[in-house]
Amino acid sequence: WQIMIHGESYKPIVAEAATKQADKVYNRIMVTHLLMDDGKDNRVAGCVGFNVRTGNYHVFKSKATIVGAGGASNIFKPRSVGEGAGRVWYAPWSSGSAYGLMIEAGAKMTQMENRIVLARFKDGYGPV
Repeated sequence: WQIMIHGESYKPIVAEAATKQADKVYNRIMVTHLLMDDGKDNRVAGCVGFNVRTGNYHVFKSKATIVGAGGASNIFKPRSVGEGAGRVWYAPWSSGSAYGLMIEAGAKMTQMENRIVLARFKDGYGPV
């Protein structure tokens, strides 16, 4: 959202291009499960979810699926104390939903032991 290109936000530019290519666009859908293809092993055939505003249930069929829900943050207790304890530079809403969707579908999660390690500096809250 915060990537700037010539003073413009990147997300609306990509959303506009995607909208022009799509037959129909669904917004505010919370995907709850990936659907596996019975004909091919280890292949996702679609997903199911609901609209967070209306509660309508949706079933989507797909030829290809990209999970872009994000990883997980705030798993470990921060080293910051006092005023800095609640200040994080990474996305605080990343709940690990991408991990949950893929693990439930049978994906092999590899390299999950890798963790970002950043240089720290005195009285700072962000990455260096």
